[in-house]
Amino acid sequence: MILLLLLVPPAKGDGMGINMIKEKTGEVFSIARENPPITGCTISKEIYGGKNNVLYFSLAKNTDISAEIYPYHKLLIVSEGSAEVYTADGEVGILKKRDAILTPVGVPVGMRTKTSAVYTEITIGKDEKMNEIIKAGEVFNMAELVPYQDGKIVNMDILHNDNMKLVIMSFDEGTGLSEHAAPGEALIFALDGEGIIGYEGVCNTIKAGENFHFAKGGMHYVKAKKKFKMALLLTLD
Repeated sequence: MILLLLLVPPAKGDGMGINMIKEKTGEVFSIARENPPITGCTISKEIYGGKNNVLYFSLAKNTDISAEIYPYHKLLIVSEGSAEVYTADGEVGILKKRDAILTPVGVPVGMRTKTSAVYTEITIGKDEKMNEIIKAGEVFNMAELVPYQDGKIVNMDILHNDNMKLVIMSFDEGTGLSEHAAPGEALIFALDGEGIIGYEGVCNTIKAGENFHFAKGGMHYVKAKKKFKMALLLTLD
């Protein structure tokens, strides 16, 4: 299970303003369960409208987002199902549950399904610096980017710019982050192991395929109930 954490600076509340995450706060939920595909349809939902905007996509069986040229990368992270990312020259890669890809810039890129898929899309500027281990057009599993180490927390910066920071972290069993308040909002994607999120005095167990949203200033902590991995995405604009 990996954990993807999204932080944005707006005030505590329901996330309905500009540059605020449009999600429920302080409880475990599932992007995949709450955004199910609808037969014959492609559905998109913007949950954060900053420079590096964030959307959920639900693609039904045998649907297709036609290949188009974009002046920016898209970081795609699959929550459920599988999808093919392709270019005009052919297939780029097949993304399965918990896989991700940074799409290339300057060539037509599309998405299609044989079954169905629910995924998150994050806009990444073409000149924004990514960790050199991430190659545009190559499918990767986020959980495999960092190892576990006995008694330690390991982290790796994947993206860092003035608006956003993406960090992958692994927690050995029994390790964790002490209680603190985030400078912005936070959205967690749990993908490997099992963790505990303490939020405003309430203890929550989070497992693979589940998510959690922190409000700005919400006091919280993270502990690894078992070995646990997460990705932490901070939006700073």
